[in-house]
Amino acid sequence: MIAYLSGVVREIREHSAVIVAGGVGYEVQCPSSTLGKLTAGETAELNTRFVVREDAQLLFGFHDADSVRIFDLLTSVSGVGPKLALALLSAMPVSALAAGVLGGDVKLLSSVSGVGKKTAERLVLELQGKVPEHLAAPAAGAGGVKAARVTTTAGRDAVDALLVLGFREAQVRATVAELLAAEPDLNADQLIRRSLGRLR
Repeated sequence: MIAYLSGVVREIREHSAVIVAGGVGYEVQCPSSTLGKLTAGETAELNTRFVVREDAQLLFGFHDADSVRIFDLLTSVSGVGPKLALALLSAMPVSALAAGVLGGDVKLLSSVSGVGKKTAERLVLELQGKVPEHLAAPAAGAGGVKAARVTTTAGRDAVDALLVLGFREAQVRATVAELLAAEPDLNADQLIRRSLGRLR
């Protein structure tokens, strides 16, 4: 098991990064939240999971321990592979994902590309008693799972505009909610501009 990787970021791709460690370049599949923290030419330290399959050997990397914990829990659910777990982690912050599972928010989970209603229901059923409540703590301060929902007029306008541009609903709502949690007075234009900088 490769549990940790430290090296220089050689290249950042759409869903992965190439990190050079000990003269070897490792391609590491990462959620968007982790890729957003990497800079080419700088040193990166990632918690990793090494997945061996018949047709491939894949290395997944995360910038924090909470992401690894959620990844492990997600992949423990039947029918949820590492790629789908990565899609869930890319679509929303760990706190929103954890709160969605704990709150039984099937609609939020199934809004992620590749996650059908049955898979979302299975995630809730199998993980509700396993996801630590502290992982949803950042969202809980704003009302638990509802933290991934937007209640201000500016926020709703920003979400509508971003959805028209083709971004995924779960990712858009989580991003706008996160921005509003940090700066509640942002107007719709500011929210759209800042969200575009985070969305991939």
